[in-house]
Amino acid sequence: MLWHIGNTTVRTPYRLRSALIALQASPLNGSIIGKPKELEFSELLHNSEIAVVKRYAEGKGEDYSDIGRKWRSALMQLGFITPKLNNKTESGDADPELLPVTDGVSGLSGRPYEITPNGYRLINADVIAGQQECFLRSLSAYQIPSPIEQGYRCPPFSPLKFVIDILFEIKHQGGEAYISFDEYALFIQTSSPDIGIPAIAATILDYRTRRAAHAGQMRKFDREELTRVIVAANPGIIADKINTKGQTLDDYADLSLRYLKATGIFRSKGRGISIAPIKEELTQLIHEAGDPALAPAEYLINLWNGAKLPTDDVPAAEKVVNDLIAKIRAKGKVVTPLTPGEDVSQKRHALEEQLRHLDEEEYYHNQPAQIDEILAWIDALLQRPATFAGERIVIPNAERPAYFEWAIWRAFLAINSLVNAPWNARRFQIDQDFLPVGTAPGNGPDMVFEFPDAIIVVEVTFTSSSRQEAAEGEPVRRHVAKYAVEHKDTGKPVYGLFLAINIDSNTANTYRSGDWYMHDDSKLNLHIVPIRLDDFQKLLSAGKANLPGMRHVLKDIIKQGRMDSHMDAPAWKKSISQHIEQTIRGLV
Repeated sequence: MLWHIGNTTVRTPYRLRSALIALQASPLNGSIIGKPKELEFSELLHNSEIAVVKRYAEGKGEDYSDIGRKWRSALMQLGFITPKLNNKTESGDADPELLPVTDGVSGLSGRPYEITPNGYRLINADVIAGQQECFLRSLSAYQIPSPIEQGYRCPPFSPLKFVIDILFEIKHQGGEAYISFDEYALFIQTSSPDIGIPAIAATILDYRTRRAAHAGQMRKFDREELTRVIVAANPGIIADKINTKGQTLDDYADLSLRYLKATGIFRSKGRGISIAPIKEELTQLIHEAGDPALAPAEYLINLWNGAKLPTDDVPAAEKVVNDLIAKIRAKGKVVTPLTPGEDVSQKRHALEEQLRHLDEEEYYHNQPAQIDEILAWIDALLQRPATFAGERIVIPNAERPAYFEWAIWRAFLAINSLVNAPWNARRFQIDQDFLPVGTAPGNGPDMVFEFPDAIIVVEVTFTSSSRQEAAEGEPVRRHVAKYAVEHKDTGKPVYGLFLAINIDSNTANTYRSGDWYMHDDSKLNLHIVPIRLDDFQKLLSAGKANLPGMRHVLKDIIKQGRMDSHMDAPAWKKSISQHIEQTIRGLV
């Protein structure tokens, strides 16, 4: 048996929300049956910049309906849209267990592939904590096999609770409560609870002991263990197929771990997972809860509504609140206890937010020590070979824009001189591992860094050629102008920094003029300089011995760049690169 959550077409769970938002605004909500509609859904995903559908973009007449089907399937499996139910028994009669399903869910018309209550909850969740709660409700209800996924040959079980129970059993048996990537790939996604949670945990602990005994030969051990597991599950398999099976195990493990982490219950430990400290009490309550046996209709209603969580009950929510208070106090902070009559849910959310901010403050102050890792991530963005701590860094194409913003945010955090809070310096959202879950929303800059003597508004893009000027020319100038007006009485100059792989001369020409007219026709002189990402990386690398001084270096480069802005755009771009090269020689 080999199971997984979601499908490999949609590897980033948070993108499902964008798909739901696009679906809600289209006539396809409740109408994605048949190839023509599947093609329309594929086109909607592409035109909304949610998925890249190359066969559609190339316009060669090739079928691309499969993309719409796969996205529809991912939304359906997690209960964010309804499925097309087979309401017939083998005799052809109506199945009484499934026919009245939509009667138990408010707002559903009974049409297949329409957005469910938990789907709308995800649409309306603007912050990452709210989105994670939607995924937690989804995966708390999700079981395999189910009326939707019938291909598994085992008693129905919850993958989420299965993983949580194994973590608790590993701890009970004296092991460290984490699951490595390989442990998940080899022993968890190939098992189910009917095998026995204690036996699976014991297998994992035995694997750890045997692996530790092969210090210096771990790669060889890992290859042999992978082969052993694959051969045991596939007797008689030919050697050529073992690598393919191994890649499937890796792909499914990567996929499922992403969805499990989207609940907020887990955080990364290496490539594997452990329980997120902020969710320890909630996870304990989920572990203690039973696994209800639901009839098919009851299962679907629960999935579409989103499962009830322990924190929906006041006594359990109070236990979670008291645990959060203890964690905040352990960090040396003063926090008031829960008072009679206080809204428990609001208190819990406020405490979780406070803990996240305390953790992000620690993350911020740790960034100077992570400068080599940051530089490696920029290498990956530049599509150079990139490794850190022996691990190869690979960024999926669909996630490159988000990781561009994230890497630059980390670079500025490493300067370690911010006046504004690190969460106010970014407009994109991050998860419990401080990783990006998407790009910054529109109608504002990507990042704003306030230093004691200046404010730098930062915009990044992967667009190039004339598209770059069309997409970034006016918005970047407008965003910088907004902050220049807001801070005109503070005495702090406001600078704009535009970063791209390549700077189009038309974009540079737009920034070169430096003027912006307000509604009353008054004119602002803007200080925007475009810099190539590789130049920025070289500058950051040269200055890593004195990171606090980098804010002065960047300010000088921007000021020098503005002094040369009388040049034609191509010459101006060249002069900026030359000034960076001169600065680097002075730093090293």
